[in-house]
Amino acid sequence: MKPLFQRSAPILLISAILVGCSQEQAAPQAGPAPTVTVAAIQTEPVTLQRELPGRAVPYLVAEVRPQVNGIVAERLFQEGGTVEAGQALYQLDDAMYRANTNIAEATLQNAQAALALARTEAKRSSELFAAKAISAQEYDNSQSKLQQAEAQAKLAAASLESSRITLAYSRITSPISGQIGRSAVTKGALVTANQSAALATVQQLDPVYVDFTQSSNELIQLRRALSSGDLQAVDLPVQILLENGTPYEHPGKIAFSETTVDPSTGSFTLRVEVPNPDHLILPGMYLRGRVGEGLRQNGILVPQKAVARTFDGSTSVKVVAQDGTVETRKVTLGQAVGNRWVVESGLSAGDRVVTVGLQKAIPGSKVQISATENAQP
Repeated sequence: MKPLFQRSAPILLISAILVGCSQEQAAPQAGPAPTVTVAAIQTEPVTLQRELPGRAVPYLVAEVRPQVNGIVAERLFQEGGTVEAGQALYQLDDAMYRANTNIAEATLQNAQAALALARTEAKRSSELFAAKAISAQEYDNSQSKLQQAEAQAKLAAASLESSRITLAYSRITSPISGQIGRSAVTKGALVTANQSAALATVQQLDPVYVDFTQSSNELIQLRRALSSGDLQAVDLPVQILLENGTPYEHPGKIAFSETTVDPSTGSFTLRVEVPNPDHLILPGMYLRGRVGEGLRQNGILVPQKAVARTFDGSTSVKVVAQDGTVETRKVTLGQAVGNRWVVESGLSAGDRVVTVGLQKAIPGSKVQISATENAQP
């Protein structure tokens, strides 16, 4: 009788052959490559903009203060209304100033009468001195009295003018045209000349200024890009964005930029003049502005949906080579232009970037391109 291992050997051999055949039959066949959609990268002129925060300030602002002392007799404007330059705002009690003006007028009349008499006497003395009827001393005295009378008349005229100016100051007027706020005083209040507290404030709101802040580092980068030729200077209107993010219908224009950097913030002020016919923009309102920085003739943009970000903040895209192989390429992005990113480095014209089917585009594998999108919107 044969040993047990000799009888089981043929059985094991047959079993191994059957298992091998079944595995060969069950081995899956390689399927077709997954399909993806790509965007063909092209160079194009790109206008770069910078979005800056800012606050609205009045175009003109004037704080109304009295120039003489007095009691407020009447307020002559409607609070919150519109006033014109030279329009009367307050009337002070001017009884004392009118009396002083009357005194000055009487003093001037007295001085003019004395001047007329002195001229007559000087003329007579001149004729008598020519005829040698009076001495030189008497002639000199008459001429001196005439000069004194002329000086007194000028002094009286200047005093009258000063009194009239003071009387006019008792009627307080608006120095500019614009929107006036609330009144800080009421009828019967005592006001003093050049007091620190303003009676009211007038602001011109059409046009209006918006002061934007920009970091000095961004300014240095912009100037370097312009000097190197990477960017070309452009003169574009500034688009204003309201607090809720909606665009303002009237574009602004840059008025000037500060030449001093704030040491506490490292930024400087860029002032933009904006039309404001409906007074929709009010002083102190927070706004944002898109300011054109320059034109890049050969800019490269990539759709935002094609960009992937990692936990460390780096960005990359999946590029399909000519043989259909997928590779991951790191890119450096600039600012957003619509639904695309400006690519600073990592891509060049002719690259095909996967936009649809990113999960199927495994780096190192091959894919089939089902459609090619235009990288331009």
